[in-house]
Amino acid sequence: MIKVLFFGPVAERVGASEVQVPFHAGMRLQDVRAQLQKLHPAAFEIVCFAAVNGKHALDMSLPLAEHSEVVFMSKFSGG
Repeated sequence: MIKVLFFGPVAERVGASEVQVPFHAGMRLQDVRAQLQKLHPAAFEIVCFAAVNGKHALDMSLPLAEHSEVVFMSKFSGG
């Protein structure tokens, strides 16, 4: 399984802060995003950042492994 976490407004639009996605050989970050975007299009309208196993992911073709952790989040500001 791939553990997927959502934060802030993305989590609000998904209706959960975490979901599990079944892993398959050859899976890439873009596959997880595409699968979840079909289920939650409003959430992915605001997704700006992705991370895999705690590292910012710029390449959506990044390969994933069983038990990877993926995070999708929107822009945020703080003080």
